[in-house]
Amino acid sequence: MASAAPTVVVWVTEGTWPACIDAVRAWAPEDAEIVLLHVHGSEIAAAHGAFAGLLGRGRRSRDPERSFDALVESSAAELLDRAAERLGRPTALVHHSGRLEREVVKAADGADLLICARDGDRSRLGPRSLGPDTRFVVDHAPCPVLLVWPESAPDVGSIPPPPPPG
Repeated sequence: MASAAPTVVVWVTEGTWPACIDAVRAWAPEDAEIVLLHVHGSEIAAAHGAFAGLLGRGRRSRDPERSFDALVESSAAELLDRAAERLGRPTALVHHSGRLEREVVKAADGADLLICARDGDRSRLGPRSLGPDTRFVVDHAPCPVLLVWPESAPDVGSIPPPPPPG
């Protein structure tokens, strides 16, 4: 009986995606089904709200919603295409919108591995190397997570000192 190919979800974000793609190439089995995921957050809805309110003075006609949405979609498609090209193997491209951390966790449901990059203070080792969205994903992912450094990891001398006793 042949087992199903593993599914690897890769959270693709601007600035950190090359490291995630390199991790897929290094760690994902050749037969793995790869899903490249990009999520744009709720700031899009906030921008529409701003135009509907104060900026648009209540005139919905001033909201550049269609062009803004088209720009977001185009940007996401371009990012996913660049990532797929770097990967160089068949992949599914997925673009979601909503709360970043929750959309990533939902997309990882049923996956065998989630790959994402550190997005906080990358100048030193420690908990602050994860931003709040990535921390949520790491804490709530329904599958194993491979967390990568977008560039070379800092030296172990950058580990913060232990807290004082007491």
